[in-house]
Amino acid sequence: MNDIPGRPGAPLLSVTGLSAGYGEMPVLRDVSLEVNRAEIVALVGSNGAGKTTLLRALSRIIPCTGRIVFGELDLMPMTPDEAFGAGLVQVPEGRQLFDRMTVEDNLLMGAYRRTDKAAIAQDMERMYGLFPRLGERRRQLAGSMSGGEQQMCAMARGLMARPQLLMIDEMSLGLAPVVVEQLMQVLATIRGEGVTVLLVEQDVHLALSGADRGYVMETGTIVQGGPAGELIDDPGVRKAYLGL
Repeated sequence: MNDIPGRPGAPLLSVTGLSAGYGEMPVLRDVSLEVNRAEIVALVGSNGAGKTTLLRALSRIIPCTGRIVFGELDLMPMTPDEAFGAGLVQVPEGRQLFDRMTVEDNLLMGAYRRTDKAAIAQDMERMYGLFPRLGERRRQLAGSMSGGEQQMCAMARGLMARPQLLMIDEMSLGLAPVVVEQLMQVLATIRGEGVTVLLVEQDVHLALSGADRGYVMETGTIVQGGPAGELIDDPGVRKAYLGL
């Protein structure tokens, strides 16, 4: 694991007054949220709410204003590679694997900044333990696998970087429920090992059911936040997102 300094009890990620967009088009407006160490936080909302834009801002892919503190590091002046090196790793929507490379080579790409060869080999075997299907297909081209297997590969690639915070964008998109359940079990496992997860999902019930806390985003702003169980039971959330 990367050693991120921080005060005991302080959040791993603290976002304050974040605004961002594309050119003249604002998308995020005054977004504030916190993610504590070793918890799963769900960021939920409909398509177009600004969830992916927030992840791109946190990863330093797009410019933004406000404050992003990771441990005690100020992410605002960082490049995407510097943020990645600090331990903030994103699994993008659509997986974005290297289709013509094998599963094993894709996983090694996740560890491209690392030089600890013995530990990389150990982590590779650990990924095959977390995702047995990848172990069976380690020599297969990533682009020839099913959507669920590709999502497993994308998540394993992210974990090979030994992240402090793993941000996953639309993990369940297009996948069968049985596969999604397997992936949620993996998230619970890695959370138990100290990896913090920010899960961005349109599937509100799925995300909140597996999270410790959650935030609801609408049109570029955070409109609700709190313990995941309370959000699931909130009448407004149930009516707007769960059809209840």
